[in-house]
Order: sequence, then C-alpha cells, then structure tokens
Amino acid sequence: MLEHILIGCGFAFAAAIQPGPLQAFLMSSVAQKGWRHTLPASFSPLLSDGPIALLALLVLNRIPETMSRILQGAGGIFLVYLAWASYRQWRRHTHNISDANDSAPRTLLQAATVNILNPNPYLGWSLVLGPAVLAAWHESPANAVVLIIAFYSTMVTTLACTILLFGTTRFLGPDGRRALILVSAVTLGALGFYQLGASVVRGWPA
Repeated sequence: MLEHILIGCGFAFAAAIQPGPLQAFLMSSVAQKGWRHTLPASFSPLLSDGPIALLALLVLNRIPETMSRILQGAGGIFLVYLAWASYRQWRRHTHNISDANDSAPRTLLQAATVNILNPNPYLGWSLVLGPAVLAAWHESPANAVVLIIAFYSTMVTTLACTILLFGTTRFLGPDGRRALILVSAVTLGALGFYQLGASVVRGWPA
C-alpha cells in the first residue's frame, strides 16, 4: 500500500507545481483578489477530474492487458519527457507561469472549468493515473482507493500552499522557483522510470 501512496503523492506534487493554465489562473487571481479569495480554487481538481477519471477508467478497463501495459509504458515515457523538460527549464533559470488571462476566473466553479479545458488531466489519467489505479485495483480495491486519495489530497494541499506562497512571499523568488522545478524534475523522472519498469514486469509470465 505504501507503494501506491508514494505514486499518488509523487505524481500529484509534480503535477501541481508544473506551470500550466491552472497555475497561471492562481497567480492572476491572487494578484487581483488576494490569497484568501483564491484559496477555494485549490479544490477545483476535485470538481473537474471526476468525468475525466471516469472516462479514462471505463476505456482502460475494456482494453486488452497487452495494450494496458503499452499505455503504462507510454505513461512512463511521458513522465520522463516531462522530467527532461523540467530539467532543461531549471538549467535555463526560467520558471514563467505568469502568462495569465486578464479576465481570470473568479469562482471555484470557473476554476474547475479552466482545469477541464486543460489537456494535462486528460493526459495524466490516460497515461499515468488510469493504468496505475487499475493495476492497484487488481491487487486490491483498497490500494486503488488509497492511491486516488493520496493523489488528490496531495494535489489540493500543494495547490493551497502554492496560493499561500503566491500571496505572501511572491513565490519564493527566483532561487525558490528553480529549486521547486528541480524537485519536480527528479520526482517525475523517478515516477517515469518506475512506470516503465512496472510495464515490463507486468509482461513477464507469472
């Protein structure tokens, strides 16, 4: 069970601190309304990801085992690619997530809409979380539940901390941002190689 907790927490942390539409919204909203009014937006993935997760799990549950292993391996490659991109960003000394729309969403529901229109949850559930949840379910339903709880509790907590950092410390300054990007790269790389290894092991005869 600890293995599934680590997978959920690790992927959620890396995803939450990666630059993207939701992070841009958070920065814009904090700048306009302050962190107190923005804090509820940290729960937006709980609203937006339900249909995405259900669709991904229904599709993945109907495909052959071989294709499931291929998707798990593809998810590992995807995570390694994200790790490499984060590492290159760290090397370039840049971490720009401030390109926010001037008319940023103001409510939790609108923040969830931003996330629904974001491709990252679809990729995450199709290539990483979906295969991981199904593999955990085949071991024990409790493992799958624990993985999902670990993922979303870490996601919400990390987004909430990000909002607080935006509002109180201007997000740690350049050195702090670089450090977080490096942590993200290491986490994504470790998860990616784990996914690749797991996809190979699943293909071995019992």
